[in-house]
Amino acid sequence: MILCPSAPSPHLLSTDFSQSFKSPILPHPCTQQRRWPDWSQRASKVVAYYGLKKPPYKFDALEPYMSQRTLEVHWGGHHRNYVEGLNKQLEKNDILYGYSFDELVKATYNNGNPLPEFNNAAQVWNHDFFWESMQPGGGDIPKLGVLQQIEKDFGSFTNFREKFVEAALTIFGSGWVWLVLKREERQLKIIKTSNAICPLVWDDIHAYYLDYKNDRGKYVDVFMNHLVSWNAAMARMARAEAFVNLGEPNIPVA
Repeated sequence: MILCPSAPSPHLLSTDFSQSFKSPILPHPCTQQRRWPDWSQRASKVVAYYGLKKPPYKFDALEPYMSQRTLEVHWGGHHRNYVEGLNKQLEKNDILYGYSFDELVKATYNNGNPLPEFNNAAQVWNHDFFWESMQPGGGDIPKLGVLQQIEKDFGSFTNFREKFVEAALTIFGSGWVWLVLKREERQLKIIKTSNAICPLVWDDIHAYYLDYKNDRGKYVDVFMNHLVSWNAAMARMARAEAFVNLGEPNIPVA
């Protein structure tokens, strides 16, 4: 669960905070040899447009709630494949070269008619965001402005948690659950998206999200109780306030 700022101009997304999950754009053309951790048992050679970022903690830092092996496979396998797939697609599309990652996701979404590059681009963005959504010793409840805003828009944190968990358990197929700040309504809402779709394409200010596994109920519980990073949520909420006036309560800068 994280809150990050969005803005009418994609360039405004390149704040200090958004750079924490934005992959770097390297000079084009550029071919580099990249060697992954020993567990991958292979070197990967790709044309480098966007890089694969490591999670902001060691692979074993979330144990016992998320194992080192899970991070190695999910980050080093699935996430890496999205990065490599995207870079291979971008080799063949000079028009998309040079976009920031947020611009790339929006452009390839193509107003609801996704281009071939969209799935890989959005999944890279989603997974960068996902790793930022957790922290060692996470969970519990948010503090200060984030909690106040949740209580204002959902009545109580308990109500928010119940609605968030319900959304996670009822989503069909593969997808994500997000808490977004709706611009027009100026309030937080929980939404579900399928596959690679993220609220960025609708210009919502995306906040908290959840990726589930086979045992949804257990995973949601573990995520909410032990993994979610409310510290990151506090920082992103403060920056989101710069784009949408939430009124009272005032969100303090962490």
